[in-house]
Amino acid sequence: MADLARWCVRHRLVAVLLWLLAFGGVTAAAAVAGSAYSNDYEVPGTESGRATQLLEEGFPGLGGDSDTVVWHTATGTVRASDVEQTMTQTLDRIAALPGIASVTGPYSGQGGHRISADGHTAYATVTFTRSVEHIGASEARAVVRTAKAAEADGLQVELGGSAIGLTASPREHTAELVGVVVAAVVLFLAFGSLAASLLPIATALVGVGTAYAGIGLLGHAMTVADFAPMLGMLIGLGVGIDYALFIVTRHRRGLNRGLSVTEAAVNAVATTGRAVVFAGATVCIALLGMLTLRLGFLNGVAVAASLTVVLTVAASVTLLPALLSYLGSRALSRRERRRLAEHGPRPELPTGLAARWSALVERRPKLLGALAVAVIAVLAVPTLSLHLGTSDQGNDPRTATTRKAYDLLAEGFGPGVNGPLTLVTRVDGAADKLALDNLDTTLRDTQGVASVTPVVYDTGGDTACLTVVPGSAPQSQDTSDLVDRLRTEILPRAQTGTSLDIQVGGVTAGYDDFADVIVGKLPLFIGAVIGLGCLLLLVAFRSLGIPLKAALMNIAAVAAAFGVVVAVFQWGWGSELLGLGRAGPIEPFLPVIMVSVLFGLSMDYQVFLVSRMYEEWLETGDNRRAVRVGLAETSRVINSAAVIMISVFLAFVLSGDRVIAMFGIALAAAVALDAFVLRTLLVPALMHLLGAANWWLPAWLERRLPRVSIEPPECRAAHERLGRMPVEELREEGHPDVRDIPG
Repeated sequence: MADLARWCVRHRLVAVLLWLLAFGGVTAAAAVAGSAYSNDYEVPGTESGRATQLLEEGFPGLGGDSDTVVWHTATGTVRASDVEQTMTQTLDRIAALPGIASVTGPYSGQGGHRISADGHTAYATVTFTRSVEHIGASEARAVVRTAKAAEADGLQVELGGSAIGLTASPREHTAELVGVVVAAVVLFLAFGSLAASLLPIATALVGVGTAYAGIGLLGHAMTVADFAPMLGMLIGLGVGIDYALFIVTRHRRGLNRGLSVTEAAVNAVATTGRAVVFAGATVCIALLGMLTLRLGFLNGVAVAASLTVVLTVAASVTLLPALLSYLGSRALSRRERRRLAEHGPRPELPTGLAARWSALVERRPKLLGALAVAVIAVLAVPTLSLHLGTSDQGNDPRTATTRKAYDLLAEGFGPGVNGPLTLVTRVDGAADKLALDNLDTTLRDTQGVASVTPVVYDTGGDTACLTVVPGSAPQSQDTSDLVDRLRTEILPRAQTGTSLDIQVGGVTAGYDDFADVIVGKLPLFIGAVIGLGCLLLLVAFRSLGIPLKAALMNIAAVAAAFGVVVAVFQWGWGSELLGLGRAGPIEPFLPVIMVSVLFGLSMDYQVFLVSRMYEEWLETGDNRRAVRVGLAETSRVINSAAVIMISVFLAFVLSGDRVIAMFGIALAAAVALDAFVLRTLLVPALMHLLGAANWWLPAWLERRLPRVSIEPPECRAAHERLGRMPVEELREEGHPDVRDIPG
């Protein structure tokens, strides 16, 4: 690491130009290639997946995306001649637009069921020639413009569907801008130097910007969800600014101790830079652990997020030292430069709030530890009612046309019309067709079924499908219960004595299957991620207590963070106020990604905090002193890093995307609890209570563990020499060493 940093400092212009060239080249390539994102929740081997495959094989014409135009009259009916004439002409104009395969309305053929019983609402189905991932936003906007042109006094026209969702006006880059501005303010307050505060932001932006464009290219090679770029940016800005903050802090400490700019930069990368690489590697390992779930939808998310972390780490250890060499002594504030010139180098001593807080935790470990446990327990309570599912346009903000269309359909035709179930089967002979004809009556008499369409056969008569409209909303537990009842009771009885094998598909069935697969694999995944973290900490700190406490802290942080998410998104506490739509289920992939990301982020704080305690323990053998000194010397940087990360994560609530907002609030809550409650309160309190047992390791295990050091021995020795500089003058000035504070 030292050689790499030295090369970057000596060839700083080359290092900067290489990064700018990479950023420009990847961005240009992504602009030329365009995006190819796909939200494919289909899980191979599930019943809904088999239903989709049968439907595509037997009815290829149904492969295009189907969207809905809904119109409503407050007075009169949609059967009125002026309304019928206006909407018929509108639907004809939509049918003539490029990319439209067909438009099926209520005013012709068998379309009477598309008019509500009270006559105030009607809808038409617009089928595109392609699936949603291949539809351009301009095509969808043309449909919206054409339909909205029919609006008049007393006639409301709204649109819903996946393609229409592409037209939702993004809030540009408001979220990123707000997060960056807040991070800049926090950095300026921490450093007192405008130039130094801008360096971590510039480094993170270059790394994240390159990754953002690279994810666009990645979508052409594998399935990548449309929220993956924003998720990568959310994670990348948070960890990228934090990683750069750690390195700049170490660099500034070196300058204050009298090192030259080059020596300080090289030392910062060789020490803290190694910890950054270690932390980044753990984040990537955890994220790539999602590949073991073998879900195509999550594979792209894992690779995209890992790519972002890799590039932010690379920028932190190569681009940042080059920029630090350009900055020179201006990495220090004017007051620090003036003091250095007048009094010469001197060591930093933790004083003020950090030292007082550390002493307080030492004096009251039981009380403060119990308080921390109570806070975590209260916040984790809502997690017990966690309901995994996939949000739909019924969760959009109430001002969105997709939400209005969803509500109009639910009010006019019942909530189930927004999420019909599709039954598909192979047909072999007259006996099968007779059974299907009888199935129509059976389904209508089934509890929870609102309506059933007639059976439709493909041109060869080999495949049949029919649509079942539930009496409850797609996200309702009643609809999920209906899916289970059809699969386990109704359909098996109807298939008796035939060769039918009816598969239940549709929105709710697909979402339920996706959630079931993830929930089934989640314990193994969480166990593997937590186990890996314990193993890394066991090797690094040669203790059984440290990794076990870290595992418990990770579980506690995830549980409490999910409690916050459930309260906001599932219970709806403030979701409408924040512009996040109405209450709904929690995305099934959120636990997997949350565990992966939080594992890596918490490892940063754990390593940063405990490594300093471990050094003091090795030097003195005094656990109380080690915990007190380690907490006092690291809490300020941990808190600054946490405030930055929380600000960046919360800013993404402004993105207008429910999934990204869910990630932002979840990660912000987890980091806040991890940094301010767990790492700086509960962990040191427990370590004071456990005493020397914190560092116990069986002798047989000690002999077998490899020796791993986060900082190389030569850098640690230099750091210790600098730390032994005289501090008597500082004590005379009224700045007591935290080591002298009585416990």
